[in-house]
This record gives sequence, structure tokens and C-alpha cells, in this order.
Amino acid sequence: MKRRGGFRGGWFGTALLTVAVVRVCAGADGLAPWRPPGATDRDAWAFQPVRRVTPPPVAGVENPIDRFVVAEWRRRGIRGAPDADRGTLIRRATFDLHGLPPTVDEVERFLADRRATPAALESVIDRLLASPRYGERMARRWLDVVRYADTAGGSNDFERPNAWRYRDYVVRAFNEDRAYDRFVTEQLAGDEARPGDPEGLVATGFLRMGPWEHTAMSVEAVTRQQWLDDVTASVGNTFLGLTVGCARCHDHKFDPISTQDYYRLQAVFASTRFAEKPAAWLPGENRAHFERDRRDLTEKLAFLDRQSALQREKIRRAAALRHDMTDPAALPLALFQTAQREQFGLDSSDLERQRIYGKWRQLYQAMLPRTDPVALTVETAAAPDPPTHVLIGGRLDARGPRVEPGFPTALVASMGAAGAADASTGRLALARWMTAPGNPVTARVMVNRVWQWHFGRGLVDAANNLGKMGGAPSHPDLLDWLAQRFVAGGWKLKALHRLILTSEAYRRASVGGDPKRDPEARFLSRFRVRRLEAEELRDGLLAVSGRLSLEGGGPGALPELNEQLAAQPRQVMGTIAPSWEPSPTPAERNRRTLYTYQQRSMLDPFVEAFNGAPANESCERRLESTVAPQVFQLFNSRFSRRSAAALAQSLVRSGEADPTALVRAAFRRVLQRSPSRPELVGALSLLVRSTTDETGDTLPGAPAAARSRIRRAVVEQTGETVEIEEPLSGRGYQTEGEGVPPTSLERGLAAVCLALMNTNEMVYVY
Repeated sequence: MKRRGGFRGGWFGTALLTVAVVRVCAGADGLAPWRPPGATDRDAWAFQPVRRVTPPPVAGVENPIDRFVVAEWRRRGIRGAPDADRGTLIRRATFDLHGLPPTVDEVERFLADRRATPAALESVIDRLLASPRYGERMARRWLDVVRYADTAGGSNDFERPNAWRYRDYVVRAFNEDRAYDRFVTEQLAGDEARPGDPEGLVATGFLRMGPWEHTAMSVEAVTRQQWLDDVTASVGNTFLGLTVGCARCHDHKFDPISTQDYYRLQAVFASTRFAEKPAAWLPGENRAHFERDRRDLTEKLAFLDRQSALQREKIRRAAALRHDMTDPAALPLALFQTAQREQFGLDSSDLERQRIYGKWRQLYQAMLPRTDPVALTVETAAAPDPPTHVLIGGRLDARGPRVEPGFPTALVASMGAAGAADASTGRLALARWMTAPGNPVTARVMVNRVWQWHFGRGLVDAANNLGKMGGAPSHPDLLDWLAQRFVAGGWKLKALHRLILTSEAYRRASVGGDPKRDPEARFLSRFRVRRLEAEELRDGLLAVSGRLSLEGGGPGALPELNEQLAAQPRQVMGTIAPSWEPSPTPAERNRRTLYTYQQRSMLDPFVEAFNGAPANESCERRLESTVAPQVFQLFNSRFSRRSAAALAQSLVRSGEADPTALVRAAFRRVLQRSPSRPELVGALSLLVRSTTDETGDTLPGAPAAARSRIRRAVVEQTGETVEIEEPLSGRGYQTEGEGVPPTSLERGLAAVCLALMNTNEMVYVY
């Protein structure tokens, strides 16, 4: 391909550009695909059609995946590690598909299965895929990519009261094994593909997932363009696996995506508008706490109404006194309105309270619709689409040539006739073009994501970037074979999981192999050890301690946070936000992390410490860092110590009194295995030394009937401290584990349990 334009000068800061220069920079001399300087076919491999390949013949190897892997070994002289033991395999598969550890019974059944390991493991995989826990695990991974949160971010971080319905849609879609092409279409154009269907409206909430805020100080055209840029980049990352956002200001430096391509794709969304539309409740949507939540919010708003009335009355009395009137009620309306505008009679403390109460009213009002049958969605405007122009340097005030809706030209050219869809029909046309069988990237992207979810690293390293900077695939033939099989099999994800997890590559041990020829296990000579993600670790601690609640769906529950963090004033648009109020019952607080409230401006410290997904950016793969705050969360936090205490109490109160038997039971619960002789001796020694430690949970919690609390704020103008009465839900706080003091045996065993919960074996999957 021939590069189209030669001008790459320093025009970014230039205010006035000639039309000729604009046309060259925007690539307006035609729609033919182009390449960056020096680009090769190898760089643009993802833009080429998916090749029709067949697994290479390898004697004695049945799974087609393994035939590709072994053939690559033979080319490189690599030796593979042996199979992992059964205990390792069931833990690995259960965390991969459920995000939870296997139970003692599940492990024992698998170990007792007399069939060969591949057949026994296949039954385990079928059971895991059939469980509702599968959809929850896959949903967490998908929500990382689309940047799900229950709040909008920005300076106010207002709640998106119905965002939870999109989260639950994703869980439902994975559990139903919904075809991926339909999954894509529903999220891009569910309102158009399924008009009037509540689920279609809820699914299209994908387009609203990014952070966005419009305030009284915002310029509507600017915030509108911010959303258009955000959604264009997000669609490119999520479904195409391309960094199309890099072409917003200039032609992509590494991939065949021009600035004109970028704005043609953006033009598809020109008629898309935000909407909160009525959408009837769907089967299975959890509304168990609606009545209580609405009552709590209504009572808080009533409290704020009373405070506003007191402020108004103070103004009225001061105004009446000013006009020598003895009866404030007789003050003429005009005089009262003037006094109210002037805030007459209010001191700096009153004004600060007024500002805080006004902001809290806004926040609570934004929360009210969470119990209404409404979808956070979009709609297509009835008016003609506003014209889309190339924005020179991405600047709204520097418009270049007008463009029509369209798709990236390099992909269109790769698809041939199938790529020539009429983009003028909008988002539904985009979805159909993306899921056309000849699209070279859509299937590759999802297959690569699933591979990464199971092996910790994709066949292509960067799941959001199949372009040049994402790197070439380690097994290009395997990637294309999986992609073509995925499409031919009806875009079914469970079949893809089953194929991958029944391979020898997945069963391989994490030690051995060929570290010299395959030092990073890129060619699958061994299984890559991975640390549990934050949610897996938190949910795992709840599960092994017997505290995990499997209640699914509905508005996010509020877990207990460190009390110092919860009490720390959180700034919102010039004032402080209301306090963090944990959900009242242990069952709600101990739900899976997926179902906890996801607030952009304050992440759960446990999740944040263990590299939780960033709130505002697409997360293609979790990072794995080792930092000091992780110790404080996992060893010193009340959450971890309570988990250890709860496990110890449940073991002792089941009737067992022998310390040796209790330690063995603790190992089986936490690590899914029995201890070795040295481990048993060391654990018993720790138990004896720890019987006098006060490790019981003594959290008092909030007062059972508290209706308000005193908050303190600093007046910015004067520096004085003001006390503000904050309304609370008054629903009470039910503590857990404090009813009966722990026995000395329980205290000692809790120390053993806490130590086990802090082992590498608990924190990593091997």
C-alpha cells in the first residue's frame, strides 16, 4: 500500500491552517487504506483476513490446541513440564471459572474419581460452567474492560443509579452462554436491534460506562465531544482490539488507521444521545432491598428539608428585625426573597452548612431512581445527524473536512464485499459489520481475551491492542484456528472455555518445562503462576471462613471500610460528601466483591492494594505488584482477622476438640490440602503460643438506632471549623462474631488460620 500524505510537520499548535494542509493531515485524498512509514505486513497482521488453518498432525496428541503447541515446541527444541497434580488442577480451574476456591467436598470428590485425570477434569469443568458463579467470574473480567462503576466520576461523582442493571445483564449473558455476536450487538445497539425490549435498553448501557460529567460550569459542546472521543476509543479497544483513539489528533503512528478513519467511526455515534428510559424489571433482577433503600433516602431528604426550613426561618427573622417587624410571618414575600438572595442573617457557619446540605440533596436525589424500572442507556435522535468533521489536532475549535459515517478502511479492505456495509444506518450497522464472519479482528480479540483469562497472558500480549505495539502473536496459526472455530461454532464462549481447559497445555505443572528455551512460558512449556486478583482474594477469604453470601444482583452493597477512611471527608465539588455507611447486615457486607458498590472516587482499599482495575481506564489485564500495604490488608486488617476468627470458630464449634484434627481441617479449608508433617508441627506450635492472644473480633459498629452523626468541616474563607449534623439511615448495624467471646482454643486456631491465609499458596494459583 502506498502512503497517502507526506506532511507530518508541527501543525499541532498552529491556529490557522490552509484547507490544503487540513486535507493532507486528515487524509482526505481518498478512502484507500494506508500504512505508517516503514510498516510491513507483519506489523499489520491483525488487519489481514483470518486464515483457514488446520491443526498440524502430531501423533498421540488429541486436543487440537496441543497439536499447535507441540508443533511449535519441536520447531524450537522445547520440552514441556509434566501434568500438575489433581489438587492443583481443581484449584486452578475453580478460580479461573468461578473466582472462588473449591470446597473440601469438591476436592475430595475429584481426588477420589478413578477415571483418568483428563476425563475427571472434564466433568469438573462441565460442573463449573453450569454454575451461576461462572457468569459472575466472567462478568468481573468483562467489566474491567468496559470500566464499569456505579458512579460517574468527576468532581461530583454522582451515582448512576441504574448502572447495576448493566452489570447484572453481563452476568446473565455469560451464564446463558449468549452468542458473542449477539452480546456485541446488544451492547452497541440493543435499543435498535431489539426496540421496546428492556434487556436491549439495559445492554446498551455499555455506551455509558466511561467516566463523564457535565456541570453548570461545563460547555455542552465540549462535554459532548469528550463523550464522543471516549466512546469511539472504548469501542475500538473493547471489540476491535485496536487503539483507534490514537488517531484522534493525527494519523496513527503505528497502525493503518487514519484520522479520517477515526472521525468516520465517530460519526456513527453522531445521532446517539444519553437517555434514562423506562425498562420493565427483568426476571431475576434483585429488588429485595428496594423498600428499605427508598425509605432511607426519603428520610434523609426530609431531614435536609427541615434544615433548609430552619435556614429560611433564620433569614426571615433577621429580615423582619431589619424592617422593624415583630411578626416574621408577616414579612412581605418580596422582602423575604431579597433577604434570601442576600443570605441576610446567616453567618459563615450557616453558609457552610447550607452549601453542604445543598450538595447532599443533589447526591441523594441522584440516588433515588436506583429503585425505579429505568435503564441507563442511549437513544437515536429523531433529528438529522449533526455533521461530523475531522478536528485538527483533536481540537473542537479547529474543524477540518466533513466526513460521513464509516468503518476503518484497512479492515473494510480486508473484508472485501462483506466490509462494504452502509454505516449511515448507525450503531446497528456497526454491530453487524463487527460481527460479520469476515471481520478480521472481532473474533480474534475475544478468543485472545479468553486465552489470557486462563493462562495469564494472551496469545497476543496486549488484549486491547492487536496492532503493531501490542506485539505479534506467539502462535499465529493457533489464534486464527481458534477464531475461525469460535465463529463457526456459533460464537459460543462455554465451548471455547471447555476446549482450552481440557488441553494438556492447561493441565501442565507450573514447575519444570524448559526455562532456558522458554524463560517466560510464552510457548506454554509450563503453566504461568499468577497471583489471585483482588476480588478473588477477598471472596476467597470470605468463602473459606464460611462468611460468603451468594446473594446476586441488585444495587451494590456497601462493605465495611476502615473506619478512619470512612470518616475521612471526601471532597466533592467544593464541599464534602456524605459518610460511607456500610450495609446493615453481615450477609450484605459479605457479598461477592462484584456486587459491592463501585465508586470511582473511593475504591475499596483492599481491592486497590491488590491492583484492582482502575476506575476510568479500560483494564485489559490486572497488574501484579508486591507492596507493603498488601501486608496491612491481608495480615493486619480487621477483615482478614475476622475471617480467620470466623473460620476458627466454625471449626471448633462443629464439635471437634482435638488440636491436630482442627489444624488439618484448617489446611483443607484454606489451602485445599492436608499439611505435611513439618507444617503440622509448626502450626500446632503456633496454636499453643497463640491461645492467650486477643484475636477475637470486637468491632462495636455504629449505634444500633443512630439517626444522625456530627461531622466537622472547615470553612474555606475563614478557616473555622463547623459542626454539621448528618442524617443517617437509622437502619442499625448488625455486628458479626461478637456475640460469644472466643475460647482460648479458638484464639489459638485463629492465629493458625490467619497464617495460612497469608501464605503464597493461598494468594497464588499454581
